[in-house]
Amino acid sequence: MHVSRFLSARRSLCLVACAAAFLTPALGAREAQPAAQPLPAAVEAALQRAKVPREALAAVVIDVEGAKPRLSLQGDVPANPASVMKLVTTYAALEMLGPAFTWETPVYLDAQPQGGSLRGNVYIKGQGDPRLVVERLWLLMRRLRAQGISVIVGDIVLDRSAFAVPAHDAALFDGEPWRPYNVAPDALLLNFKSLTLGFVPDEAAGVARVSHEPPLAQLELPDSVPLAPAGTACGDWRAGLRADFTQATRVALAGSYPAACGERQWSVAPADPQGYAARAIEGMWRELGGKLTGQVRDGRVPAGLAPAFSTSSPALAEVVRDINKYSNNVMTQQLFLTLALQRTGQGSPQAARDVLGRWWDERVGLPGTLVVDNGAGLSREGRISARALARMLRLAWASPVMPEFVSSMPIMGVDGTLRRRPGQASGTAHLKTGTLRDVTAIAGYVLGASGRRHVLVAIVNHPNAPAARPALDALVDWARRDTEK
Repeated sequence: MHVSRFLSARRSLCLVACAAAFLTPALGAREAQPAAQPLPAAVEAALQRAKVPREALAAVVIDVEGAKPRLSLQGDVPANPASVMKLVTTYAALEMLGPAFTWETPVYLDAQPQGGSLRGNVYIKGQGDPRLVVERLWLLMRRLRAQGISVIVGDIVLDRSAFAVPAHDAALFDGEPWRPYNVAPDALLLNFKSLTLGFVPDEAAGVARVSHEPPLAQLELPDSVPLAPAGTACGDWRAGLRADFTQATRVALAGSYPAACGERQWSVAPADPQGYAARAIEGMWRELGGKLTGQVRDGRVPAGLAPAFSTSSPALAEVVRDINKYSNNVMTQQLFLTLALQRTGQGSPQAARDVLGRWWDERVGLPGTLVVDNGAGLSREGRISARALARMLRLAWASPVMPEFVSSMPIMGVDGTLRRRPGQASGTAHLKTGTLRDVTAIAGYVLGASGRRHVLVAIVNHPNAPAARPALDALVDWARRDTEK
């Protein structure tokens, strides 16, 4: 894995300014908003069925190189884009950091191992890696064992100082703190602070065997749960387990599991997310046969200490693909804070908003049209207009990072969050989706039947927004049929 060497801040800003100066005349005055246009009949009908007024829809469809929108409706109205906001964060990161950028997680020893023992401390410094999942944690602990260490006569110290993240209430957004999408970013984010429970029916024994990953220290979890009565449909099997995740050291399963479900997995965010990293590292260390006489605790790497080794993340291009294909919120927030860490030396939300805001104003050239909260769109505060987002997508099409950016989006009817949304544009549209309680949105690129490629942005903000999803699909199909009059 290669570590990217990204441009200095001065040179980067120069490139951004020069590109903006070159592209703005071509995309500026030519994007003047036309008078209100009639919606395609199928879109209008779908909105009516959803009981959503056309005024709740902001939409722009325009050729990637064209001068006049094929469709523009409320294009300048600020709207909450939900997870479509991830397109802004990921495109900005690809341009500012480069597709080959990687995150390093260095490991330090403050003594020399002797006879299998380290009489000192191990330090692990988190620097925002969004993909330090269970397999890579296992490899990191294996490399620590490979230093000749079986027993740590001291502590494992976790340095998470690279990010300055305020206290986070995982229940605040929607009252469901066990949902992995509600976990907070962390300089040392391990396995998305999530626990994956596995269930395998054993009908002969009348139980479902229960497993979990990663191994967490001091966690109590039943080895099995009873099978539901014969003939029970799979249905809402999670609710049937009657799980209790409120205790940090115990997961209770008071219900049963239907054999009809076969083998299933369930990812949850256990209680005490702040203590997750310590329990995951201790659990994995002991799982590999390592011993620890001290504790796993937070702290700082001593000044002047050189790393014994370092683990590298996948390249940013691969991380961005995971973010956009599967709409991973915490990975996006890790990336968002990394922009600030790389530019200012510390990853704080406000610094990240400032960095992203400057990039937007200089690169996209529409100051004041972006309101960003956490970069992931999991927010009630984020705002962007359909025209501004369409402008950014047209700029991205002409960017050197276009291949990485476009390929990161779900393909309609094929993969990611659009796998189950087939239509006339199946296989020909790269689109990011966004959904919140009062929001449904879609944005990206549609290849028309004519061979021309179009930027499409559509955002619905309304209490009935989820019911308007067929209207957005109808708009995508209409954009695909660009040979029709």
